[in-house]
Amino acid sequence: MSHTRLFAVDPWVLRTNQLHRDQMRLQESLTSLGNGYMGMRGNFEETYSGDHHQGTYLAGVWFPDKTRVGWWKNGYPDYFGKVINAMNIIGVKLFLQGEEVDLYQDTLENYELELNMKEGVLRHSYDVTKRGVTVRVEAERFLSIVNREICAVRFRVTGQSGVASVRLVPYLNGSVHNEDANYDEMFWLETGRYSENQESGLAVRTIDNSFGTPVFDATAAMGLQTDGAVSVSAEDSKLYVAKVLESRIEPGKTVSVDKFVALTTSRDYEAAQLAGKSKELLGQAIASGYDELKNEHRAAWKRRWAKADITITGDDEAQQGIRFNLFQLFSTYYGEDARLNIGPKGFTGEKYGGATYWDTEAYAVPFYLGVADPNVTRQLLLYRYHQLPEACHNARMQGLKGALYPMVTFNGVECHNEWEITFEEIHRNGAIAYAIYNYVNYTGDKSYINQYGIDVLTGICRFWADRVHFSERKQQYMIHGVTGPNEYENNVNNNWYTNRIAAWTLNYTLSVMPLVSEEKYAALGLTQGELDHWREIAGNMYEPYDDTLKIFVQHDTFLDKELKPADDIPEEERPLNQHWSWDRILRSCFIKQADVLQGIYFFGDQFTMEEKKRNFAFYEPMTVHESSLSPCVHSILASELGKKTKALELYKRTARLDLDNYNQDTSDGLHITSMTGSWLAIVQGFGGMRTFHETLAFAPYLPDGWSSYTFKVNYRGRRIQVSVNQERVELLLLSGVPIHLQVLGKAVLLERRHSVKTNASHGMNDS
Repeated sequence: MSHTRLFAVDPWVLRTNQLHRDQMRLQESLTSLGNGYMGMRGNFEETYSGDHHQGTYLAGVWFPDKTRVGWWKNGYPDYFGKVINAMNIIGVKLFLQGEEVDLYQDTLENYELELNMKEGVLRHSYDVTKRGVTVRVEAERFLSIVNREICAVRFRVTGQSGVASVRLVPYLNGSVHNEDANYDEMFWLETGRYSENQESGLAVRTIDNSFGTPVFDATAAMGLQTDGAVSVSAEDSKLYVAKVLESRIEPGKTVSVDKFVALTTSRDYEAAQLAGKSKELLGQAIASGYDELKNEHRAAWKRRWAKADITITGDDEAQQGIRFNLFQLFSTYYGEDARLNIGPKGFTGEKYGGATYWDTEAYAVPFYLGVADPNVTRQLLLYRYHQLPEACHNARMQGLKGALYPMVTFNGVECHNEWEITFEEIHRNGAIAYAIYNYVNYTGDKSYINQYGIDVLTGICRFWADRVHFSERKQQYMIHGVTGPNEYENNVNNNWYTNRIAAWTLNYTLSVMPLVSEEKYAALGLTQGELDHWREIAGNMYEPYDDTLKIFVQHDTFLDKELKPADDIPEEERPLNQHWSWDRILRSCFIKQADVLQGIYFFGDQFTMEEKKRNFAFYEPMTVHESSLSPCVHSILASELGKKTKALELYKRTARLDLDNYNQDTSDGLHITSMTGSWLAIVQGFGGMRTFHETLAFAPYLPDGWSSYTFKVNYRGRRIQVSVNQERVELLLLSGVPIHLQVLGKAVLLERRHSVKTNASHGMNDS
C-alpha cells in the first residue's frame, strides 16, 4: 500500500520545511482549520499561482445544484445539494521592490509550515529575495472557537538585507467558484461593499434557484491594526475590496499587519442586520486585539483537550494520528447548533457535497457520547427529529409509508440521485434508530424516547413495514433491491446487514413502548394491530446464512462469486475505484467496507465469540477498506478476537488515513466523519469499552510497541480515566458519584479517586 507523508511525526504539530508544490492540494487539506461555524483549507494568505484548491466554507450554507439528466425518473430528487465555496477572507498580497511575491514561482529559503493542533493555529514563514533585497515573512492565523464569526491573521515582514520597499494588500474576494459543480459555477452575487478608514466590507448573496430553497446572504467586515505601515489607498471592484499599505524597512526592522474579519450569514441574522452585526463584531475583535483573541482561543482549545485528549507513549505516529483526528473533528462540530451536522469532508473540501450522511449516527454519535457533554449528541439526534417531515416526504417520493431518512441532505430532503446509493442504501434508516438507542442506553436519558425518539422510530418502522415483502416460498419477510454498507455491490436481494438492522429497529421500538405516554401513542396513531405486525415481521425476517460455512451471508448470491482474498489484487491496481471499471468491481467479491461485520459490531452482545471469529475470518480477507469507515470496525473486532497485530494495523490505517494519504484521495479533503474511528479503535478496541444493557465495561490491553496509553470517557455524569501500561490497567473516577462496572470480566465498584489495578495482559493471543 503506497503512502504519501508530507509532515514530520510530532505528537502535537504538523510541520514541514519543504514547500510541496507537487502536492499542494494534499497539503491544503491536511492544514485545514475550522471552528464549527466556518472553515477553510490550508491556503496561503499570499498569492499562489500554481495548481491548488482555494476553499472557504460556511456551516449550513449550501446551494441546490441542477441534476436533471436524460435518464431522470419518478422518485429522483429535484436537485443535488452541495456546500458552496465562500469568499476568500484571508488574502494578503505581498509586493517586494514593486514585484508581487508568488509562492509558486519564487524561490523560498528557510521555509517552514506548521499546524499547531494544541493551540489551533496555522503558521508559515520563509525568506524571499527580489532585486537583491531579502525579507523574512511570517504569517499565522486562527478561526476563533470563542468568537466563532472571527478570523484573525497576523502578517509580518522583517528586513534581512538591503532597504526593502514593501507593499501589503489585505483583501476580501468574493469572486470564487466551486470545483465540484456544473461548469465550475459561481454561486455568489455582490449586494454591497464599503471602505472607510482602516475597515472594508463586502456583502454577497447566493444566486436564485428554481427549487424554492432559501438564498443565503453573507457579509464580511475587515479591519486592520498595523505597525510600521502607512495606509495609502483602498481598492475595490466587483466582489473585491482591499486596503493598500506601504512601508520601507531596514534590516532587522519589521512591518506587521493584524487582519480581523467578522463574517455573518442570514442563517443567524436577518439580511438587513448583517452589515451592522459584522461591524459590531469586528469592533469588538479589534478592541480585544490579536494577542487577547489568540489567548482566549488557545485557552478554549486547552479545555477541549483536557476533556478528550488521548495520550500514547512509545508510538509517536499513533499519537500524532489520534490528535490530528480529534483536532479536525472538534474543528468541524462541537454541538453548538442543532441545525448543523457533520459532513464527511467538514470544511476541508467539496467532495460529497458537504452534506450529512449516515456516518454521523453510526460513527460520530458514539464518539461524541464519550468525549463531550451529552447535549452535543442530543443536538445530533434533534437534527434528525426536526427533519422528520422531510423524511416522510422522501418515503412518499418512493411510494412508501413512514419515514426514509436521506442518504445525503442539508435540510432533510434527499438531494443525491445516484440510484444504487440514494434509493437502495436504505440501511441508513437503521443507523438513525441505532443512534437513538445508543444515546438512551449510554446516557440513561429515557425521557428522550417519549419526547422525540418515538416519533422518529415510528416513522422508520412504518417504512420498514411497507418496504419488506413476504416470500410465500420461504414463509419469511425479505427486502429486495438494496445496497448494503458495502457499496461495491448494488441492487442485491436480502443484504444481511440491511435485513438485520430492519428487524432490530422493529424490535427495539416495540421494547421502548412502555416509555411512551398514552397521549403520544394516540397522537402517532399507533394501534395494537400495527405493533403486532411489526413483531411478526421482526420475528420472521429472512437473514441469509450458510450451514456449511456457518456464516451470515452478505446477500443471497454472494457465495456464487469467485471468492479470493484481496491480497491477490496487484498493488498497482489499488485502490480499485481508481483502476477498475464499475462493472468489474460489482462482479468481484471484494468488499469496500464492513458489511456483515458492521452488524456484528453494532450488535456485539447478540453473537457468540465463535460466530464472530468465523465471520471475521471469512470476510476480512476480502475487504479492501476503500471506504474510510471500514478499518475501525475491523480493528475493534480484531481486538475483541485477540488479533492484536491486525487490530493495530487497522488502527494505524484509520488514525493516519489522511496523514499518510492511504486511499490517495485526501487532496479532495479530509475524511472527517471516519476520523471518529481512530478514537473508537482505541477506546472500544484496545480499551474494550462496551455499554450493552446499560452496563459499562472495559477489557483493556496494550498494543505491541506501545509503552502506555490513557483516555477519558464521560458516562452518565461521571468522567473516568483509563490508563494502561506494561504492568497494569488503572481506572480513576475523576468526577461524579461511584459506579458499578466491569473490568476484564470482573465486577468493580469504582469510587471517587479510587483506582482499580490489574494485569494489562489478559490472555489475548496474537493470532
